[in-house]
Amino acid sequence: MAVTLRDVAAAAGVSIRTVSNVVNGFAKVAPETRARVEKVIAELDYRPNAVARSLRQGRSHLIALVLPELDVPYFAELSRLVIEEAAARGYTVLIDQTDGDPRREREMIMGGSKASALFDGTIFSPIALGGADLRRRRSSKPIVLLGERIVGIGVDHVMIDNVAAARAATEHLLGLGRRRVAAIGDQDDPTRETARLRTEGYRLALTEAGLPIDPDLICQTEYFHRADGAAAMQRLLARPDPPDAVFCYNDLLALGALRVAHEHGFRVPDDIAVVGFDDIEDGRYSTPTLTTISPDKAQIARVAVETLLRRLDGDDSPPVEYTADFDLVLRESTASSTRRRRSRSGRP
Repeated sequence: MAVTLRDVAAAAGVSIRTVSNVVNGFAKVAPETRARVEKVIAELDYRPNAVARSLRQGRSHLIALVLPELDVPYFAELSRLVIEEAAARGYTVLIDQTDGDPRREREMIMGGSKASALFDGTIFSPIALGGADLRRRRSSKPIVLLGERIVGIGVDHVMIDNVAAARAATEHLLGLGRRRVAAIGDQDDPTRETARLRTEGYRLALTEAGLPIDPDLICQTEYFHRADGAAAMQRLLARPDPPDAVFCYNDLLALGALRVAHEHGFRVPDDIAVVGFDDIEDGRYSTPTLTTISPDKAQIARVAVETLLRRLDGDDSPPVEYTADFDLVLRESTASSTRRRRSRSGRP
């Protein structure tokens, strides 16, 4: 039979409450008593009943991480980091994929799903909902938003400065002497806030360099996948005056673009320089390796988890919008060696 608190208390000659205080890390236990109880716990191989303890505390120690797409490497890498941060604090993360479906996203934030009752709180990256949807949520459980879709509505939020990051990527290409800089990833969809912000940063860089903005060099894509990047690059290279540089709104688009450039006999970066966004692992092993904007994913995960758990512990201070750091990582698609530039400080 499983060893109980009562068994440990009897063997150590203390009360059940004292054993509970030791197990839960409460400070009001004399050092010699704590040592004796811990010795008995080890000898009897006592293991706390996590379910019972969660029920007593009114918590499940489960966090929901709700993302639009799990087959996108950026979200896969971010998920791993969130899981690590939560595990270090005694929490388990359950992941759900919405595919950007408004119904599913609304169900998650409204607490309408059967699983939502299990979670203590949610880290949520929406792409279909707006601020009005968040204001109507009935759940009292804390939520931390990721991404740029919904801002300024009085909810804790962790994001990066997409305008500044896209501007830095474009400025890097201009700094190489490139003057026909294309962009791949613009989207004609009001819910795709990330694409809009990255286009804004791209346009700002060109304007500040005194260069005209050629609408034909801004390629729209339906998704941020490799095939979309490849198709956009096909269109660009079919022009009589192809670009000499391309800023892609994520690394998957850039990998597709690199493939097409190679197939058409363009040398990267000699003939056409390429910059991506996200710093996914694939870009470190592509040929050539990919220059990219690297959001501080570890920082995003840490701040999101810490903020959520702080709310669970009763923090009722005003909601925080935290802007995480990013770096421009220079690799072979624009440079001859790997190094980092232009680190930006995150700001709460």
